[in-house]
Amino acid sequence: MANDLGVSTTPAATPRLGSLKRLWPYIRPYRGLVLLTLFGALGATLVQIAIPLITQDVIDGPIADRDKSGLIPLGLLALAFGVAEALLFFLRRWAMTKSSLAMERDLRDHIYGHLLGLPVAFHDRWSSGQLLSRATSDVSSIRRFVGFSAIFLVVNIVSCIVIMVLLIGIYWPLGIFIAVSAIPLVVTGMRFERRYNLVSRQVQDQQGEIATDVEESVLGIRIIKALGRRGLVFGRFDSRAVQLQRLELGKVKLLAFIWAIFELQPQLVLAGVLVGGAFAVAGGAMTIGTLVSFIALFTVMVWPILSIGWLLASTLEAGTAADRIFELLDAQPTIVDTPGVRERRIGAGRLRLEAVGFGYPDAATPVLHDVDLEIAPGETIALVGATGSGKTTLTALIPRLYDVTAGRITIDGVDIRDLPVSQLRSQVATAFEDATLFSMSARENLTLGRPDATDDEVAEAIEVAQASFVHDLPWGLDTRLGEQGMSLSGGQRQRLALARAVLGRPTVLVLDDPLSALDVHTESLVEEALSRVLVRTTALVVAHRPSTVLLADRVALLEGGTITHIGRHSDLLATVPAYRSILSAESDGDGASQGRPRGDREPSSGGRQMQVEGVRR
Repeated sequence: MANDLGVSTTPAATPRLGSLKRLWPYIRPYRGLVLLTLFGALGATLVQIAIPLITQDVIDGPIADRDKSGLIPLGLLALAFGVAEALLFFLRRWAMTKSSLAMERDLRDHIYGHLLGLPVAFHDRWSSGQLLSRATSDVSSIRRFVGFSAIFLVVNIVSCIVIMVLLIGIYWPLGIFIAVSAIPLVVTGMRFERRYNLVSRQVQDQQGEIATDVEESVLGIRIIKALGRRGLVFGRFDSRAVQLQRLELGKVKLLAFIWAIFELQPQLVLAGVLVGGAFAVAGGAMTIGTLVSFIALFTVMVWPILSIGWLLASTLEAGTAADRIFELLDAQPTIVDTPGVRERRIGAGRLRLEAVGFGYPDAATPVLHDVDLEIAPGETIALVGATGSGKTTLTALIPRLYDVTAGRITIDGVDIRDLPVSQLRSQVATAFEDATLFSMSARENLTLGRPDATDDEVAEAIEVAQASFVHDLPWGLDTRLGEQGMSLSGGQRQRLALARAVLGRPTVLVLDDPLSALDVHTESLVEEALSRVLVRTTALVVAHRPSTVLLADRVALLEGGTITHIGRHSDLLATVPAYRSILSAESDGDGASQGRPRGDREPSSGGRQMQVEGVRR
């Protein structure tokens, strides 16, 4: 089941440990290597079990009979078992590393690809830190479980069973005593599982919250410093770090408790075995060699018993991690291709919005309702409205970043939901007010929507957006921009984003106030060049300033979530008071900023050298 934002709301029904079963599709391609790991680990353990039996033969045979020649074949046999154990150990480590790392890569790739396919609404609701922690630390927990914990849970259980059978066969009274003494461990482990599940999930969720805080602080470091709010931000982070510390200490306390029990029990049992074995030897029920072999076998079993506590904790963490991961993977994208959809030929690009409505599930009233608008091929319409009127939401509906909840949007008479999403987004290019760049070269950022663009086409887009500053960067277009392009000014980022949108040569161009961060002089140059481009495409431009409105053939006024007036700028200015009021307010804001750039001040050449990552591609 999915809500109106395109996010699946069906709760996961599987328990945490049940989520581990769902990892099988990722393990299956490497099941041969996993079985090889299991074979190597189990073989090495069984070889260890054989050594005490050889010791028994040595004590009760050559040593008891004082036969030195009999020691040679048994010594060589012990050496052979030692070499075999080393080879099996190498085999296990090689197969374990190869399979677990490959599985981890596949799972991480699947998570990342799935996140890219989920609708924007999903990312609106999830913090980036939670997504990051699940795609990194949680996947690593799964790798450790598949490559080590799961293998040794099986190996240790099999080893304990084999050793118990041998111990009962060697001297059944002591063997039964050891078997019965294991019952408290089983009961303790079951109680531990329930408590550890809860604490482990709380720790992992808190780690995600801290990751979110760190990411937001790094990305917003300029704002934090400018406002002098370092103490406030640090205090918030510290409170969450203290909470994580408290949860981690609680987790450690549980682990310490279970470890103490699993450490104490074998020692108490060993003391009982020594006493019981001494009486058995004294009574003639056991030989000294048999007692030594019995105790040696039990000490071999001690490590599997001790490790069960750690392996159980690792398994529970992996179960929680799998549960968190499948919370993401169970969120199904709903903005997808309609079954049976095929590419259709798009002609001139006539864009129509027919009774379009959109509302968020948690909102009492829809953001948009009864929106009717038609843009002819080659026509540019400016969308004007007060802050919060729904302009940005409307522009997001055209490339299907969100789906309409009422009405429909068509291009050349075809409902955009009947077009493959990839085709739609290749035909519709969008430049947002908040320009986003990636940590890649300037050229790669420009050609992100059209990797096959020629140098001439790139140069033309740069000229239209007045983004020639890229040629002054340390390595020109091959200069690697910093994270989110923060090494550039706001105006520079906005011009690169505009050039990227123009370069795609889209059928429909959607511009969400793309010139808001430009100074007056640069804005006029961009508008002049952009006017030549808009003639060749159908365009919807969100405008806040009269200068941007003049780019359009007609203007649409958005009020109260619907378009109330459509007409020429001069006509609306003369006849619609609300339109005149909005533009008047924007003009006053522009006038207040005359004489200084609005966020597009170029850094000095020295500063730019320091701000831009000079990494040659």
